[in-house]
Amino acid sequence: MQKIRPDLDIGHNIQALRRRAGMTQDQVVAKLQLMGLSISKSTYAKLETNRMNIKVSELVALKEIFQAEYQDFFVGLG
Repeated sequence: MQKIRPDLDIGHNIQALRRRAGMTQDQVVAKLQLMGLSISKSTYAKLETNRMNIKVSELVALKEIFQAEYQDFFVGLG
């Protein structure tokens, strides 16, 4: 069975937003877990490196954590 790969490099933007917020991956994961999402650091790292598709619930939570707009996640993507 072939795995579905992300077709856009959203991970780079997630990483940039995290860095802009001055947060570590551990801090982001802790906040996601406090918001009720079941995510590990390794899973989050896969989001930033485009080895895993992001769930809508994760995107919504990251928007809140980073105090960003949805369009910030898609900057430079075609």
